[in-house]
Amino acid sequence: MNAPAALPKQRKPDWIRVKAPIGPAFSQTRDLMRSLNLATVCEEAACPNIGECWTKKHATVMILGDTCTRACAFCNVKTGMPRAVDPLEPEHVATAAAELGLEHIVVTSVDRDDLPDGGASQFVKVIQALRRLTPNTTIEILTPDFRNKSEAAVAAIVEAGPDVYNHNLETVPRLYPTIRPGARYYASLRLLESVKRQAPHIFTKSGVMVGLGEQRLEVHQVMDDMRSAGIDFLTMGQYLQPTPRHAKVDEFVTPDAFKAYTSIARAKGFLLVAASPLTRSSYHAGDDFKRMQSARAEQLARSAR
Repeated sequence: MNAPAALPKQRKPDWIRVKAPIGPAFSQTRDLMRSLNLATVCEEAACPNIGECWTKKHATVMILGDTCTRACAFCNVKTGMPRAVDPLEPEHVATAAAELGLEHIVVTSVDRDDLPDGGASQFVKVIQALRRLTPNTTIEILTPDFRNKSEAAVAAIVEAGPDVYNHNLETVPRLYPTIRPGARYYASLRLLESVKRQAPHIFTKSGVMVGLGEQRLEVHQVMDDMRSAGIDFLTMGQYLQPTPRHAKVDEFVTPDAFKAYTSIARAKGFLLVAASPLTRSSYHAGDDFKRMQSARAEQLARSAR
């Protein structure tokens, strides 16, 4: 049974319409990223929330260049042979965080299957640079799956000590061959389980898109799998087709259906759930981090009684 209340495929509903990005703060954020030669997932992945976030001077930095070695059917990031890793990138990320005055930063990357460690060492250098230059900024990373790389790659990132480790499952296992063909569902689950096992204090986070043809009970099973892997925070948003060559939207899931998914996820024990048509991995990430901290504190207080 599919999620309820689907709308015609060709019509984008009012609840996912967003304002065009305008204003001086938006331009300042864009210009800063350009001046530091930094890519952002906000632009490269055509995020619908870019206007809101950049106007607030929030940006999700995408390290290791703007070219991905994979070609997922949902993603707008270009595919090809990436350029060499920029040794100045970690300092540039830290400079951007300082100039934007970020209390919380989200750092993601393209897949770099061409690198021996998948780019894990660059994540470590970015975390270290942020700790040096902006020691009060909390750090959230959204990494690739490091498929076919040594377990030491993820272990090095965990040891560097991000506050949140995010890796998205993206969709249900049945759709992986068409939507995420370069990845493996259970490998992604194992990565997050490994992070939680190595460092229980680090918040783990993962997200899925809906509207790709998944069935409601399949989404519930993904939630169960996430909880079995110890994932703290679930994000869920509507898939939007970035270009005609990408996977088509199967349905537009209603806000009420998202509320139902939220209730089920909370009942399954997630520390935090963010589910709405416009929810994306890094959307309101700083506020969500504070909410996770509060939720964990309440959880520990209850267990101590």
